[in-house]
Amino acid sequence: MTPSMTAPLPAPAPDRAPLAGRTLLMSGGSRGIGLAIALRAARDGANVALLAKTDTPHPRLPGTVHTAAAEIERAGGRALPIVGDVRDENDVRRAVAATAERFGGIDVVVNNASAIALQNPGELPLKRYDLMMDVNVRGTFLLTSFALPHLRDSRHAHVLTLSPPLNPDGRWLREHAPYTVSKYGMTMLTLGVAEQHRAGRLSANCLWPATTIATAATENLRGADEAARVSRTPRIMADAAHALLTRPAGEVTGQCLIDEDVLRGEGVTDFDGYRADPHGDAALRKDIFL
Repeated sequence: MTPSMTAPLPAPAPDRAPLAGRTLLMSGGSRGIGLAIALRAARDGANVALLAKTDTPHPRLPGTVHTAAAEIERAGGRALPIVGDVRDENDVRRAVAATAERFGGIDVVVNNASAIALQNPGELPLKRYDLMMDVNVRGTFLLTSFALPHLRDSRHAHVLTLSPPLNPDGRWLREHAPYTVSKYGMTMLTLGVAEQHRAGRLSANCLWPATTIATAATENLRGADEAARVSRTPRIMADAAHALLTRPAGEVTGQCLIDEDVLRGEGVTDFDGYRADPHGDAALRKDIFL
């Protein structure tokens, strides 16, 4: 089995709050999937540091790093909002140092921040291409690299990157090659970290949804009605991420996992509760890089 294939997960050990006291450092997280993952960890009593640019409200997107931190605190966690840019070396170094100082270390890195533009060469402006490569690939490289010394000191070290399996199907290059390249770059960096630490006590995995996920960003991109009708809520990614991050470090690593498959391994058989629109189309869109 290659590192990019989904492997069956062993049965989890029972623990009501397995992330209690653990420290997560996440890029982005002001809204959407990232915030859902942060809130799920906070319900265990985790410490969550967010590195995000959204210091003030965006005209079309709800939430800031400060409102996200307030939600984390209300959910039962401890929050550290850090205003900064994941593309900036100094900002990332500062975020890693501040997180370790505030909480005494770093146990989990979540590479959540991502830029998206579904255009091809000849259509995509260079500025948008550079943004995707810098946020998606450079950001993943910076945050993971600078956090690694702290992760190596943790007994529960995890890197989780929200990026897809490496699929050679030319469809994804035909439809949006630049975005595909940037997301596959995130995946390859994460799988590289897994291989680098095969002999150690660190897990590095990628997680991707089986369907489109209804967030404010995707609604702006595709149109709210269509997105809701064929999508699931961010909660499915949060539950799948929680299942992965609560595994012993090194037990599951070097895998590109799909949210639905992870939860099936946890015994979930009914996914209707994750629908963004309970009365939407019966067939959810299940062709996202799969």
